[in-house]
Amino acid sequence: MRTARVERKTKESHVLVELNLDGVGSINVDTGVPFFDHMLSQLGKHSGFNLTVKTTGDVEVDSHHTVEDTSLAFGQALREALGDKAGIRRFGDAMVPLDEVLVQAAVDLSGRPYLVHRQPEIVELIGTFDTTLGKHIWESIVAEAHIALHIRVLEGRNAHHVFEAQFKAVARALRDAVSLDGRVSGIPSTKGSL
Repeated sequence: MRTARVERKTKESHVLVELNLDGVGSINVDTGVPFFDHMLSQLGKHSGFNLTVKTTGDVEVDSHHTVEDTSLAFGQALREALGDKAGIRRFGDAMVPLDEVLVQAAVDLSGRPYLVHRQPEIVELIGTFDTTLGKHIWESIVAEAHIALHIRVLEGRNAHHVFEAQFKAVARALRDAVSLDGRVSGIPSTKGSL
């Protein structure tokens, strides 16, 4: 089974992430930040991963530490669940519409962290959620997962839709990239490692 269980404890938060790459999209997410829960739920459901996230953090300060530490733990869980990456497709991409929004995401499970993120200016708050954390979520996941990720919002103006379509697009790209390919034996790289 391609699974991982990651606990991350700091003075600011306590995070538990359980991830099964070969799941059915079963999700159980509670970070204390409702909008972030909604986004992580999109990631689990549309990737087909089984995803459990339990975070307690200093949300009385703000949501930054909770969101950051949870994103780092998810990235680590993704890296660990992939193991040596033998037999995976490695690359994945998706184009996802959500009403007026259109998002393109592409991922390479390369072992090298790199993020390219393009999105239009949006309002700074969705309810009480700080939208300036958006890019930081992806930076944190990429840093710990050791993947290359490109996200481009091609169209869109509604902040909720802009966020949600990104999570759905990344989920679909990851679903493709982590899939096992019967035509691939071993590591999908001429280097012999990822």
